[in-house]
Amino acid sequence: MPEKRTIERARKDAREGKAPTTQAGEFVREEIEHIRKGKHGARSTKQAIAIGLSKARRAGVKLPPNPSGKTTKATKRKPSAKRSRAISDVLKREGRSAASRKSLAQQAKSSARTRGKQSLREAAAKAVRTKGAAGRKRAAQKAAHSRAAA
Repeated sequence: MPEKRTIERARKDAREGKAPTTQAGEFVREEIEHIRKGKHGARSTKQAIAIGLSKARRAGVKLPPNPSGKTTKATKRKPSAKRSRAISDVLKREGRSAASRKSLAQQAKSSARTRGKQSLREAAAKAVRTKGAAGRKRAAQKAAHSRAAA
């Protein structure tokens, strides 16, 4: 069950006329936070995102269906308490690195790559904007270091 805050944020996005993907982003953010806090883990960043999107769909965000086409009518129903508990127990045994900055960046980059060059450039530009001064300095130093090594 998503937290009240998350649902409120998603509803606010909907009222402001933002895209369903933006609304769903709130649920994905919540999932990443759960992993970081140690509530549970995930096998991969992709799985963490999928859990968030699934929660968003169940909460009524008008997202398109799963592109792999593997969503069945059964998955739209509320799972039984036994199954829900089993899933939670399995997730608790998974690692926490799926929510690390590095793995999130890798996921964003690979996702942008499949969408094309322009998308990759836009993702990089957004990363630069959101990195902050200290982050940009660190990235510049790292680039200079790797250039010197080559």
